[in-house]
Amino acid sequence: MQTSSKTPSFSAFGPIITALLLLSSLLGWSQPAQAARIKEVASVQGVRNNALTGYGLVVGLDGTGDQTTQSPYTGQSLSAMLQQFGVTLPPGVTIQPKNVAAVMVTAQLPAFAQPGQQIDITVASIGNSKSLRGGTLISTPLRGADGQVYAMAQGNLIIAGAGAAAGGSKVQVNHLSAGRIPSGALVERSVATPLQNSDFIQLDLNSIDFTTARAVARAINKAKGAGVAQALDGRVVRVRAPMDADERVNFMADMENLSFELSEPAARIIINARTGSVVINQAVTLAACAVAHGSLSVTISSTPVISQPNALSGGQTVVSEKTDIAIKQEPGNLIQLPAGAKLADVVKALNSLGATPQDLLAILQAMKSSGALNAELEVI
Repeated sequence: MQTSSKTPSFSAFGPIITALLLLSSLLGWSQPAQAARIKEVASVQGVRNNALTGYGLVVGLDGTGDQTTQSPYTGQSLSAMLQQFGVTLPPGVTIQPKNVAAVMVTAQLPAFAQPGQQIDITVASIGNSKSLRGGTLISTPLRGADGQVYAMAQGNLIIAGAGAAAGGSKVQVNHLSAGRIPSGALVERSVATPLQNSDFIQLDLNSIDFTTARAVARAINKAKGAGVAQALDGRVVRVRAPMDADERVNFMADMENLSFELSEPAARIIINARTGSVVINQAVTLAACAVAHGSLSVTISSTPVISQPNALSGGQTVVSEKTDIAIKQEPGNLIQLPAGAKLADVVKALNSLGATPQDLLAILQAMKSSGALNAELEVI
Protein backbone atom coordinates (compact mmCIF):
# COMPACT_ATOMS: atom_id res chain seq x y z
CA MET A 1 0.00 0.00 0.00
CA GLN A 2 1.43 3.39 -1.00
CA THR A 3 0.01 6.82 -0.39
CA SER A 4 1.46 10.06 -1.59
CA SER A 5 0.70 13.63 -0.53
CA LYS A 6 0.80 15.74 -3.70
CA THR A 7 -0.83 18.92 -4.88
CA PRO A 8 -1.67 19.84 -8.48
CA SER A 9 0.94 21.88 -10.29
CA PHE A 10 0.24 25.57 -10.74
CA SER A 11 1.32 25.10 -14.35
CA ALA A 12 -2.13 23.66 -15.05
CA PHE A 13 -3.57 27.14 -14.47
CA GLY A 14 -1.03 28.83 -16.74
CA PRO A 15 -3.20 28.92 -19.91
CA ILE A 16 -6.16 30.21 -17.89
CA ILE A 17 -4.17 33.03 -16.30
CA THR A 18 -2.59 33.91 -19.65
CA ALA A 19 -6.05 34.13 -21.19
CA LEU A 20 -7.25 36.36 -18.34
CA LEU A 21 -4.31 38.69 -18.79
CA LEU A 22 -4.90 38.85 -22.56
CA LEU A 23 -8.60 39.55 -21.95
CA SER A 24 -7.72 42.31 -19.52
CA SER A 25 -5.60 44.03 -22.15
CA LEU A 26 -8.37 43.71 -24.74
CA LEU A 27 -10.92 45.17 -22.32
CA GLY A 28 -8.73 48.16 -21.65
CA TRP A 29 -7.85 47.51 -18.01
CA SER A 30 -4.79 49.64 -18.45
CA GLN A 31 -6.98 52.73 -18.81
CA PRO A 32 -7.07 54.94 -15.70
CA ALA A 33 -10.88 55.33 -15.61
CA GLN A 34 -14.05 53.64 -16.79
CA ALA A 35 -17.57 54.90 -17.40
CA ALA A 36 -20.31 53.52 -15.12
CA ARG A 37 -23.91 54.30 -14.25
CA ILE A 38 -25.12 55.01 -10.72
CA LYS A 39 -27.43 51.95 -10.75
CA GLU A 40 -24.36 49.73 -11.24
CA VAL A 41 -22.45 50.97 -8.19
CA ALA A 42 -25.19 51.85 -5.68
CA SER A 43 -28.61 50.79 -4.45
CA VAL A 44 -31.46 52.73 -2.86
CA GLN A 45 -31.79 52.09 0.85
CA GLY A 46 -34.98 50.19 1.70
CA VAL A 47 -35.49 48.90 -1.85
CA ARG A 48 -34.46 45.27 -1.39
CA ASN A 49 -35.67 41.67 -1.38
CA ASN A 50 -37.02 39.99 1.74
CA ALA A 51 -36.36 36.34 2.56
CA LEU A 52 -39.39 34.08 3.12
CA THR A 53 -39.31 30.60 4.65
CA GLY A 54 -41.92 27.90 5.17
CA TYR A 55 -42.32 24.27 6.21
CA GLY A 56 -44.51 21.97 4.15
CA LEU A 57 -45.14 18.54 2.71
CA VAL A 58 -44.55 17.16 -0.77
CA VAL A 59 -46.97 14.37 -1.73
CA GLY A 60 -47.38 12.06 -4.71
CA LEU A 61 -43.84 10.63 -4.67
CA ASP A 62 -43.23 7.23 -6.25
CA GLY A 63 -42.13 5.45 -3.09
CA THR A 64 -39.19 7.82 -2.57
CA GLY A 65 -40.57 9.75 0.40
CA ASP A 66 -39.34 9.97 3.98
CA GLN A 67 -38.99 6.90 6.16
CA THR A 68 -41.21 7.90 9.06
CA THR A 69 -39.27 5.74 11.52
CA GLN A 70 -36.24 7.97 10.99
CA SER A 71 -38.18 11.15 10.24
CA PRO A 72 -41.10 11.06 12.70
CA TYR A 73 -41.99 14.71 12.09
CA THR A 74 -43.22 13.78 8.60
CA GLY A 75 -45.91 11.53 10.03
CA GLN A 76 -46.83 14.11 12.69
CA SER A 77 -47.18 16.83 10.04
CA LEU A 78 -49.35 14.59 7.87
CA SER A 79 -51.60 13.74 10.84
CA ALA A 80 -51.97 17.43 11.73
CA MET A 81 -52.88 18.25 8.14
CA LEU A 82 -55.48 15.48 7.98
CA GLN A 83 -57.11 16.76 11.18
CA GLN A 84 -57.69 20.11 9.47
CA PHE A 85 -59.79 18.25 6.90
CA GLY A 86 -61.75 16.37 9.55
CA VAL A 87 -59.79 13.10 9.33
CA THR A 88 -58.87 11.78 12.78
CA LEU A 89 -56.73 8.67 13.14
CA PRO A 90 -57.67 6.07 15.79
CA PRO A 91 -55.54 6.15 18.96
CA GLY A 92 -52.32 4.16 18.66
CA VAL A 93 -52.36 4.14 14.84
CA THR A 94 -49.16 5.41 13.23
CA ILE A 95 -49.15 6.13 9.52
CA GLN A 96 -46.03 5.27 7.54
CA PRO A 97 -46.51 6.52 3.98
CA LYS A 98 -43.73 6.23 1.44
CA ASN A 99 -44.96 8.95 -0.89
CA VAL A 100 -44.70 11.97 1.45
CA ALA A 101 -41.63 14.09 2.26
CA ALA A 102 -41.12 17.00 4.65
CA VAL A 103 -39.54 20.00 2.95
CA MET A 104 -38.40 23.55 3.56
CA VAL A 105 -39.67 26.18 1.13
CA THR A 106 -37.73 29.39 0.52
CA ALA A 107 -38.42 32.42 -1.63
CA GLN A 108 -37.36 36.02 -2.17
CA LEU A 109 -40.10 38.64 -1.90
CA PRO A 110 -39.11 41.46 -4.29
CA ALA A 111 -39.38 45.10 -3.36
CA PHE A 112 -42.79 46.67 -4.13
CA ALA A 113 -44.40 43.22 -4.60
CA GLN A 114 -48.19 43.49 -4.30
CA PRO A 115 -50.83 40.95 -3.22
CA GLY A 116 -51.78 38.62 -6.04
CA GLN A 117 -48.40 38.66 -7.76
CA GLN A 118 -46.50 35.40 -8.26
CA ILE A 119 -42.93 34.61 -7.16
CA ASP A 120 -40.63 31.62 -7.70
CA ILE A 121 -39.91 29.25 -4.83
CA THR A 122 -37.26 26.64 -3.99
CA VAL A 123 -38.20 23.37 -2.27
CA ALA A 124 -35.60 21.22 -0.46
CA SER A 125 -36.02 17.99 1.52
CA ILE A 126 -35.15 18.01 5.22
CA GLY A 127 -35.71 14.29 5.82
CA ASN A 128 -34.30 11.16 4.22
CA SER A 129 -36.35 11.28 1.05
CA LYS A 130 -34.51 9.73 -1.89
CA SER A 131 -36.12 11.92 -4.52
CA LEU A 132 -38.72 14.69 -4.87
CA ARG A 133 -39.21 14.02 -8.55
CA GLY A 134 -42.87 14.01 -9.55
CA GLY A 135 -44.04 15.43 -6.21
CA THR A 136 -46.57 18.15 -5.50
CA LEU A 137 -46.15 20.74 -2.77
CA ILE A 138 -49.36 21.25 -0.83
CA SER A 139 -50.40 24.68 0.41
CA THR A 140 -47.55 26.11 2.54
CA PRO A 141 -47.48 29.54 4.23
CA LEU A 142 -44.26 31.51 3.75
CA ARG A 143 -43.26 33.76 6.64
CA GLY A 144 -40.90 36.68 6.95
CA ALA A 145 -38.47 37.58 9.72
CA ASP A 146 -41.35 39.08 11.74
CA GLY A 147 -43.32 35.81 11.71
CA GLN A 148 -46.08 37.17 9.47
CA VAL A 149 -47.34 35.26 6.43
CA TYR A 150 -46.46 37.09 3.22
CA ALA A 151 -47.10 34.41 0.58
CA MET A 152 -48.72 31.01 0.03
CA ALA A 153 -46.84 28.35 -1.92
CA GLN A 154 -48.23 25.36 -3.84
CA GLY A 155 -47.56 23.54 -7.07
CA ASN A 156 -45.74 20.76 -8.92
CA LEU A 157 -41.97 20.51 -8.52
CA ILE A 158 -39.47 20.70 -11.33
CA ILE A 159 -36.43 18.52 -10.58
CA ALA A 160 -33.45 18.92 -12.91
CA GLY A 161 -32.14 15.42 -12.27
CA ALA A 162 -32.79 11.73 -12.76
CA GLY A 163 -31.89 8.51 -11.00
CA ALA A 164 -32.40 4.76 -11.09
CA ALA A 165 -31.52 1.87 -8.78
CA ALA A 166 -31.74 -1.93 -9.13
CA GLY A 167 -29.89 -4.93 -7.79
CA GLY A 168 -27.77 -2.89 -5.41
CA SER A 169 -26.57 -0.54 -8.18
CA LYS A 170 -27.54 3.11 -8.34
CA VAL A 171 -27.15 5.81 -10.97
CA GLN A 172 -27.99 9.46 -10.31
CA VAL A 173 -27.65 12.60 -12.40
CA ASN A 174 -27.73 15.98 -10.63
CA HIS A 175 -29.52 16.52 -7.33
CA LEU A 176 -32.90 14.92 -6.62
CA SER A 177 -33.62 16.30 -3.14
CA ALA A 178 -34.29 19.91 -4.18
CA GLY A 179 -36.26 21.60 -6.92
CA ARG A 180 -38.07 24.76 -7.95
CA ILE A 181 -41.62 25.81 -8.73
CA PRO A 182 -41.72 28.78 -11.11
CA SER A 183 -44.41 31.24 -10.01
CA GLY A 184 -45.22 28.78 -7.24
CA ALA A 185 -46.29 31.28 -4.59
CA LEU A 186 -48.89 34.03 -4.43
CA VAL A 187 -48.07 37.20 -2.52
CA GLU A 188 -50.60 37.80 0.24
CA ARG A 189 -49.10 40.90 1.88
CA SER A 190 -46.85 43.72 0.70
CA VAL A 191 -43.85 45.07 2.58
CA ALA A 192 -43.80 48.79 3.26
CA THR A 193 -40.73 50.64 1.97
CA PRO A 194 -39.43 53.95 3.37
CA LEU A 195 -39.11 55.43 -0.11
CA GLN A 196 -41.85 58.04 0.40
CA ASN A 197 -41.34 58.71 4.10
CA SER A 198 -38.71 61.46 3.88
CA ASP A 199 -37.56 64.39 1.79
CA PHE A 200 -34.30 62.50 1.19
CA ILE A 201 -33.39 59.15 -0.29
CA GLN A 202 -30.17 57.36 0.53
CA LEU A 203 -27.85 55.68 -1.95
CA ASP A 204 -25.68 52.91 -0.52
CA LEU A 205 -22.55 52.14 -2.55
CA ASN A 206 -21.75 48.50 -3.19
CA SER A 207 -18.24 48.98 -1.81
CA ILE A 208 -16.60 51.59 0.39
CA ASP A 209 -14.80 54.14 -1.75
CA PHE A 210 -14.64 57.88 -1.04
CA THR A 211 -13.71 58.71 -4.63
CA THR A 212 -16.75 56.90 -5.98
CA ALA A 213 -19.05 58.57 -3.42
CA ARG A 214 -17.76 61.99 -4.45
CA ALA A 215 -18.14 61.18 -8.16
CA VAL A 216 -21.75 60.01 -7.65
CA ALA A 217 -22.66 63.17 -5.74
CA ARG A 218 -21.05 65.38 -8.38
CA ALA A 219 -22.86 63.59 -11.23
CA ILE A 220 -26.23 64.08 -9.52
CA ASN A 221 -25.56 67.75 -8.70
CA LYS A 222 -24.46 68.41 -12.27
CA ALA A 223 -27.69 66.95 -13.69
CA LYS A 224 -30.22 67.98 -11.02
CA GLY A 225 -28.75 71.14 -9.54
CA ALA A 226 -26.17 72.09 -6.94
CA GLY A 227 -26.80 70.87 -3.41
CA VAL A 228 -29.21 68.08 -4.37
CA ALA A 229 -26.74 65.29 -3.46
CA GLN A 230 -24.29 65.11 -0.60
CA ALA A 231 -21.69 62.39 0.09
CA LEU A 232 -21.89 61.61 3.82
CA ASP A 233 -19.02 59.09 3.89
CA GLY A 234 -17.36 56.48 1.71
CA ARG A 235 -20.54 54.42 1.49
CA VAL A 236 -23.59 56.74 1.73
CA VAL A 237 -24.81 59.50 -0.60
CA ARG A 238 -27.90 61.45 0.52
CA VAL A 239 -30.12 62.90 -2.23
CA ARG A 240 -33.01 65.37 -1.90
CA ALA A 241 -35.93 64.11 -4.01
CA PRO A 242 -39.42 65.45 -4.84
CA MET A 243 -42.21 64.42 -2.47
CA ASP A 244 -44.79 63.76 -5.21
CA ALA A 245 -44.76 60.01 -5.99
CA ASP A 246 -44.78 60.41 -9.78
CA GLU A 247 -42.10 63.09 -9.74
CA ARG A 248 -39.96 61.04 -7.38
CA VAL A 249 -40.13 58.00 -9.65
CA ASN A 250 -39.15 60.12 -12.66
CA PHE A 251 -36.36 61.70 -10.62
CA MET A 252 -34.94 58.33 -9.60
CA ALA A 253 -35.25 56.92 -13.12
CA ASP A 254 -33.14 59.79 -14.44
CA MET A 255 -30.70 59.62 -11.52
CA GLU A 256 -29.88 55.92 -11.70
CA ASN A 257 -28.94 56.22 -15.39
CA LEU A 258 -26.49 59.08 -14.86
CA SER A 259 -22.98 58.09 -15.92
CA PHE A 260 -19.68 59.11 -14.35
CA GLU A 261 -16.03 58.14 -14.51
CA LEU A 262 -14.82 55.46 -12.11
CA SER A 263 -11.35 55.99 -10.69
CA GLU A 264 -8.67 53.32 -10.82
CA PRO A 265 -9.49 50.64 -8.22
CA ALA A 266 -7.21 49.79 -5.32
CA ALA A 267 -4.57 47.17 -6.01
CA ARG A 268 -5.99 43.82 -4.99
CA ILE A 269 -5.31 40.12 -5.50
CA ILE A 270 -8.01 37.52 -4.89
CA ILE A 271 -6.82 33.95 -4.33
CA ASN A 272 -8.99 30.85 -3.95
CA ALA A 273 -6.71 28.41 -2.15
CA ARG A 274 -9.09 25.49 -2.78
CA THR A 275 -9.30 25.74 -6.56
CA GLY A 276 -6.10 27.64 -7.31
CA SER A 277 -7.94 30.54 -8.96
CA VAL A 278 -6.08 33.85 -9.05
CA VAL A 279 -7.75 37.17 -9.95
CA ILE A 280 -5.72 40.36 -10.24
CA ASN A 281 -6.42 43.93 -11.33
CA GLN A 282 -4.35 46.41 -13.26
CA ALA A 283 -3.19 48.40 -10.24
CA VAL A 284 -0.92 45.67 -8.84
CA THR A 285 2.79 46.47 -9.13
CA LEU A 286 6.04 45.20 -7.61
CA ALA A 287 9.20 46.71 -6.23
CA ALA A 288 12.56 45.20 -7.15
CA CYS A 289 12.95 41.85 -5.39
CA ALA A 290 14.26 38.32 -5.75
CA VAL A 291 12.21 35.18 -5.11
CA ALA A 292 13.35 31.62 -4.40
CA HIS A 293 11.01 28.81 -3.49
CA GLY A 294 11.44 25.03 -3.33
CA SER A 295 8.81 22.30 -3.08
CA LEU A 296 8.58 19.62 -0.42
CA SER A 297 6.99 16.19 -0.97
CA VAL A 298 6.35 13.44 1.57
CA THR A 299 5.83 9.80 0.46
CA ILE A 300 4.53 7.15 2.87
CA SER A 301 4.82 3.48 1.87
CA SER A 302 3.04 0.82 3.93
CA THR A 303 3.76 -2.89 3.34
CA PRO A 304 1.81 -5.68 5.17
CA VAL A 305 4.00 -8.19 7.03
CA ILE A 306 2.42 -11.56 7.95
CA SER A 307 3.92 -13.78 10.65
CA GLN A 308 2.75 -17.40 10.22
CA PRO A 309 3.33 -19.86 13.16
CA ASN A 310 4.64 -23.39 12.63
CA ALA A 311 2.23 -26.30 12.26
CA LEU A 312 0.77 -27.67 15.52
CA SER A 313 2.53 -24.92 17.48
CA GLY A 314 -0.73 -23.46 18.74
CA GLY A 315 0.28 -19.95 17.73
CA GLN A 316 -1.77 -17.39 15.86
CA THR A 317 -1.19 -15.58 12.61
CA VAL A 318 -0.13 -11.99 13.23
CA VAL A 319 -0.44 -9.24 10.63
CA SER A 320 1.66 -6.10 11.02
CA GLU A 321 2.78 -3.27 8.78
CA LYS A 322 6.15 -1.98 7.75
CA THR A 323 6.07 1.73 7.03
CA ASP A 324 8.69 3.74 5.14
CA ILE A 325 8.58 7.55 5.07
CA ALA A 326 10.60 9.51 2.51
CA ILE A 327 10.93 13.30 2.39
CA LYS A 328 12.16 14.95 -0.78
CA GLN A 329 12.84 18.64 -1.14
CA GLU A 330 13.33 20.14 -4.58
CA PRO A 331 15.86 22.94 -5.01
CA GLY A 332 14.41 26.40 -5.54
CA ASN A 333 15.45 28.73 -8.33
CA LEU A 334 16.18 32.38 -7.61
CA ILE A 335 14.23 34.81 -9.78
CA GLN A 336 15.04 38.49 -9.97
CA LEU A 337 12.13 40.84 -10.65
CA PRO A 338 12.73 44.45 -11.70
CA ALA A 339 11.02 47.39 -10.06
CA GLY A 340 7.61 48.26 -11.50
CA ALA A 341 7.01 44.77 -12.87
CA LYS A 342 3.39 43.76 -13.27
CA LEU A 343 2.07 40.74 -11.44
CA ALA A 344 1.71 39.00 -14.80
CA ASP A 345 5.51 38.71 -14.90
CA VAL A 346 5.51 37.13 -11.45
CA VAL A 347 2.82 34.63 -12.45
CA LYS A 348 4.77 33.63 -15.55
CA ALA A 349 7.93 33.11 -13.52
CA LEU A 350 6.14 31.03 -10.88
CA ASN A 351 4.43 29.05 -13.60
CA SER A 352 7.80 28.16 -15.08
CA LEU A 353 8.83 26.79 -11.67
CA GLY A 354 5.71 24.62 -11.45
CA ALA A 355 4.55 26.28 -8.23
CA THR A 356 1.30 25.03 -6.72
CA PRO A 357 -1.51 27.38 -5.67
CA GLN A 358 -0.43 26.93 -2.04
CA ASP A 359 3.13 27.87 -3.02
CA LEU A 360 1.85 30.95 -4.84
CA LEU A 361 -0.11 32.02 -1.78
CA ALA A 362 2.95 31.66 0.45
CA ILE A 363 5.16 33.59 -1.97
CA LEU A 364 2.70 36.46 -2.36
CA GLN A 365 2.26 36.72 1.41
CA ALA A 366 6.03 36.83 1.89
CA MET A 367 6.39 39.50 -0.81
CA LYS A 368 3.63 41.51 0.87
CA SER A 369 5.41 41.28 4.24
CA SER A 370 8.70 42.38 2.69
CA GLY A 371 7.07 45.46 1.14
CA ALA A 372 7.79 44.37 -2.44
CA LEU A 373 4.15 43.74 -3.36
CA ASN A 374 1.86 46.74 -3.77
CA ALA A 375 -1.51 45.03 -3.37
CA GLU A 376 -4.07 43.83 -0.86
CA LEU A 377 -4.29 40.04 -0.58
CA GLU A 378 -7.69 38.44 -0.05
CA VAL A 379 -7.96 34.68 0.35
CA ILE A 380 -11.38 33.10 -0.22
